[in-house]
Formats: sequence, structure tokens, C-alpha cells
Amino acid sequence: MYQPSDDVLRKLADLLVTFALGSGKGARPREVVQLNVPDVAKPLYPHLLRAVLKAGAFPKARIMPTGTDSIFFNLANDEQLTFFPAAYKKAEADLIDHQVSILADVDPKELQSVDPRKLFRAMDSRRKMRDWLNKKEQQGKFTWTLALWGTEAMAKEAGMTLKEYWHEIIVGCYLDKANPVKEWKHIQKEQDRLKKVLDAMKIQRVKVEGKRIDLTVGVGSNRAWLGGSGRNIPSFEIFVSPDWRHTEGTIAFNQPLYRYGNILRDVALEFKNGKVVRATAKKGQKVLDAMLERKNADKIGEFSLTDRRFSRITKFMANTLFDENIGGRYGNTHIALGRAYRDSYIGDMSQPTEDEWEAMGYNESPEHTDIISTEDRTVTATLENGKTKVIFKDGEFTV
Repeated sequence: MYQPSDDVLRKLADLLVTFALGSGKGARPREVVQLNVPDVAKPLYPHLLRAVLKAGAFPKARIMPTGTDSIFFNLANDEQLTFFPAAYKKAEADLIDHQVSILADVDPKELQSVDPRKLFRAMDSRRKMRDWLNKKEQQGKFTWTLALWGTEAMAKEAGMTLKEYWHEIIVGCYLDKANPVKEWKHIQKEQDRLKKVLDAMKIQRVKVEGKRIDLTVGVGSNRAWLGGSGRNIPSFEIFVSPDWRHTEGTIAFNQPLYRYGNILRDVALEFKNGKVVRATAKKGQKVLDAMLERKNADKIGEFSLTDRRFSRITKFMANTLFDENIGGRYGNTHIALGRAYRDSYIGDMSQPTEDEWEAMGYNESPEHTDIISTEDRTVTATLENGKTKVIFKDGEFTV
């Protein structure tokens, strides 16, 4: 079975620990770094451990068994599904300063026979942990990053051998370069430039037009465009959490979505007055319907664009982390149904009350699912002064 070289794994670990954490600054001495590593990705763990220790930080390891979710969800009763050791998890949330999570799916179809509502009940019972960490992040006291470990199963889903699949990971993360951190700092510099330009334009809404897209997204006031900062490796997107109330129109997605142990294909959505009023999928309709039943999952929480010049990802990877950053001929557009990112707010995130977040149109939901289109489209912004400007065309930002 193919496994990347120690040199590649060392570069990946260094990139995650010394760049991605700390919003591009890396982990610092005496900070606690949680390492969530699936058992199949264990060869990466010694390199992560070494990187954390060299940074002077404290490693906290969690090796996670794979291939057992179907046992749990098929056998667990309701009490077992919703069990949440609150005191223990609160102490853990208080303890950690950073988190590195490695994704490694050994069977993308493992949960196809499970009622998705059981998955949602289990997830919702653990939401407090995410809320605690989100609050720390908003206070500037916590950062996180995600990365992908290639498996035979995901390579097969993407139509590649495991070696070919890893090649895409290596190239997509710039691990073939002598100094990947240097490459990512260069990318971050250009992302920072774009964000400043978009913020200065004071965009009120965007109109996305393509062969199967006719969608208006209201950006709203006091919004900052986001991107980079080490959240996710790779991450080439520039995105914003819009005012969900002003989403209108239709969008079809040509990229499959792997979600909750199921595959959804050819998802199409129609919005009216900010809410999804029609949702179809040629495959995975049951999961899509159940997902939209979750609180506020029928509203948009993110609008994103990826410039093809940033991304070296050109192939479908059967994993959202990579697929939402695909470059290719036209880059990509994706939206997320569900929870908004409050760090898209221009100002101190600790100040607004929950009522004020709601009044600004920031969606709050236990759901956050990205759905992707790589089809050609033109994005036109309407500015605060009423003027319009094309900001994205032919797969590239034009500003």
C-alpha cells in the first residue's frame, strides 16, 4: 500500500503546526495543541508530535478508530446517542489553545443505511463543545486547522490509485516545494490583498450568473471578507458570511457532496426571501431533506469564490476540504447551508448580543454544509453607492 515519504509527512506536519495554527503564526511555547489523528493516519503522528514539541508547545493526542461508526449508529439507543460528558468536555475546551484534525475516510458509504436523523441527534448533543471552542476563537484564544490523509476508499471514489490521490494532496498543499510554508505565506499575502480590496468596495449584494446559476446573495453591512489564515490546508477560497435574508434565485451544483456517510449528486436549490423553497438531488434526496429540516439549515451561512490562479487542485477528490478549493478552468463557487462565520463581522465579535447577531442576518444553525459548483459564472457586485462592478469572471477575481 502506498504511503508518502517521511519528507512529505514532515513538511505537512510543519505546515500545519508552524503556519496553519495561530492564524499563520504557528503554535507558541506552552500552548496546548490537540492532535486528532485517525488510526489509519498514524504515520503522520510522529511528525506532528515532533513539530509541536519543537515549537515548545504541549501535545495532547487523540488517536481515533475508523470503520466503527456503523456499529455505534446501528446499535446505540437514544440515551447512548446523546450522551455528552459536559464537565469533562468543558475542561478540555478550556485547556486547548489549538486543534489539528486529520480527515481520513476508510468507507465513504459506511452510514448509508443509517437514518440521518440519528446522526443529527448525536451531533446536536455535542454542540456545546463546538460552541465553547467558537467562543474562544472569537476571543482570539483558539485556532484550528484541518488536513486530509489519503485512503484507498477515497482514492477509488475519485477514480484514482492511492498513489495518484496522494500526488494530488502533495501538489495541492505545495508539499512538493522545498519550503511549503514560504509558498503558503505568499498565497496568504495575495488573499489579504483581495480581502482588503473587497472590503473597501462596501459590497451590498452579489449577482451570480451562469448556465445553471441565477442567484443573488445579499452581503449586508459590517461584513468582512475572509480567507486564508490557516483554517484548512489547503484553503484558497475568499468568502463572506452574508445576510441570509436577501438570498434569491437558483443554483445547481455539479460536484458530488460526501456528507454524513452518504453521497449526494446533482443538488439544486431555489431560494425565496432568504429560504430554500425547493431542493432536489438526483442521489441522496433523503439526506438532503433531513439536513434541511435541521434548525435554520434552509438558510445560507457562507458565500465563497476560489480563484483558479491560487489553487493547484484540478481533480475531483471526493472530499469537501479539497473540492471546495478546486481550481481548474473556472475555479469554484460554493455556498454553505446553515451556520454563518461570525468572524465575518467588522468589529469586536464579543460585543454583539444574540439578538443583534440575528438582526444583522447572521444565520445560526447546527448545520454547516458546503455545496460546490465549478461551472463558469460571472459575479457582479452592487456597491453601497448603487454602482455595479464585475468582481469575478472566467474563474478569476477581476479586482
